[in-house]
Amino acid sequence: MPTLAYFITPHGFGHAARACAVMAAAHRCIPELRWEIFTRTPDWFFAESLRGPYTLHPTDTDVGLVQLDALRADLPATVERLAGFLPFASKNVGALAAQMNSLGCRAILCDIAPLGIAVAQAAGVPSVLVENFTWVDIYAEYVEECPALLPYSEQMADWFAAADFHIQTTPVCQPAITATLTVPPVSRDPRTARAAVRAQLSIPAGAPLLLITMGGVDFQHSYLERLGEYPGVHFVLPGNHTVADAPPNVHLLSPRSGIFHPDIVAASDGVVGKIGYSTLAEVYAAGVPYGYVPRPRFRESDVLSAFVEREMAGFPIHADELSDGRWIERVPDLLALPPSVGQRVNGAQQIAEFLQATFAN
Repeated sequence: MPTLAYFITPHGFGHAARACAVMAAAHRCIPELRWEIFTRTPDWFFAESLRGPYTLHPTDTDVGLVQLDALRADLPATVERLAGFLPFASKNVGALAAQMNSLGCRAILCDIAPLGIAVAQAAGVPSVLVENFTWVDIYAEYVEECPALLPYSEQMADWFAAADFHIQTTPVCQPAITATLTVPPVSRDPRTARAAVRAQLSIPAGAPLLLITMGGVDFQHSYLERLGEYPGVHFVLPGNHTVADAPPNVHLLSPRSGIFHPDIVAASDGVVGKIGYSTLAEVYAAGVPYGYVPRPRFRESDVLSAFVEREMAGFPIHADELSDGRWIERVPDLLALPPSVGQRVNGAQQIAEFLQATFAN
């Protein structure tokens, strides 16, 4: 049985969602494939997304950017954590490399967790970087304000450049001339019919459904009562919500609701939320309008926003509009946008075919 490892940054759920899309597509191409997953993203996320064999190894794979909330970064805390992470401890890298060899891993994929590239070198196996941005791109926005980030950014740049294969997923922040492969947006495929998902959520078949998502990060929505101003529209909010009372047209879901998130996207008539890669890719695949909230000072945000304006139906919602509920006045405008039509190619399949050709034999 071929075995591959995946080192995934735990920064939000978006990177794990993209990795799951790749792993699921690879399972379809190579049914006997086994994945060894290294990350701090919780196991329930992978259990919900994957149907093929895998083992999760809880591991500190990356620091990324410490967040104060879904939209704001904590730079001093980020530097403090980076100081304990880089340079990589040779003992830790050696132990992980020995584990790769004992597991029989043929290669290590990395969704912007540079530790995986270091481990691959030590284990003597190829590394595959999968990204639409790296931390070098993100830290560049902050180094003038926080110069202490620069040496860590430089170390990461060296590791990212050392990957044996480099796959970029559209929309890309910094296109690389030397990229092995550039693919369309990568997203998890929905599994359940639209009508069945709506029935599971107790939403009438013909009622408009708007999904409000912050990419799996808890966010205090102070405007829930105002959503009752549109009683004919149903609003679904996944996340760790502690609000006891909400209007009857508002559906609060725990992260472990049992409803696959891409199914909710595909069953929706529109999506509102923080712009992030996996949310954009799943909304793009579904072809529904997107009221997106740009992330200030997050370099990826401008690239993703431009892609929405160019390729999708939608419009920006300022973070202040989201926080104070002013965006609710634009609900009719979002629902009035026509869905995008046309066949969408999922880049996960192209990555899976590359893995099959490169590592399956």
